[in-house]
Amino acid sequence: MEPASPLPYAGAVKSFVEKRAPRRARTRLDVDQRKSQLLAIAIRAFSERAYDEVSIDDIARRAGISKGLLYHYFPTKRDFYVAALGQSAADLLAQTATPDGVDPAERARLGLETYLDFVEQRGAAYLALTRGGIGSDPEVFAILENVRTTFLERILDALPKPATPLLRAMLRGWIGLVETTSAEWLARRDVTREELVPRILAVLVQCVALGTDAAPAPTGAPARGAARR
Repeated sequence: MEPASPLPYAGAVKSFVEKRAPRRARTRLDVDQRKSQLLAIAIRAFSERAYDEVSIDDIARRAGISKGLLYHYFPTKRDFYVAALGQSAADLLAQTATPDGVDPAERARLGLETYLDFVEQRGAAYLALTRGGIGSDPEVFAILENVRTTFLERILDALPKPATPLLRAMLRGWIGLVETTSAEWLARRDVTREELVPRILAVLVQCVALGTDAAPAPTGAPARGAARR
């Protein structure tokens, strides 16, 4: 005959305690809150790793939900990625908006400062947006193009000069310079904002000057209409 268990009622006691103990309430988020949570996780994940390396299972695990629920909000991984980029773009444009009626030079400075604020505070979102990690996807391109076009129109709206094709081309080039310079600054942090801001603004002033019909061509550059070799 086997010896009696030293705690013959242990199972019953454990069951009673578990039934009487208060259960930890699960946090239930509404649709908008859940989407915001998922997009924040996605933005960070897609900035840290290449698109193909990001696992939907991992994102669902980070969010504490099932993969099926994640797909309820975003039907495919691509939809999830595009939505994350769209949110980053909307946040960037909202944060860098400057008031109307401000002196153009001050408006440019405020715009650049708030842009760098976004880069510094939301580095993951910025890198995810500017890297556009799924190649020539038309929706991703449209998101990036909308951001750049909005910045271009903001600059042109603040200038008294007409928007000539040359001026637009120069300013688009400046916007690209801001993107790459900001990413370099974020990665290395070996240049201060105090050093960076006035120099980027000085390049903007030069782009505006060189983008007008009245501006002389730089020394050593061929005059307009000169024969190409």
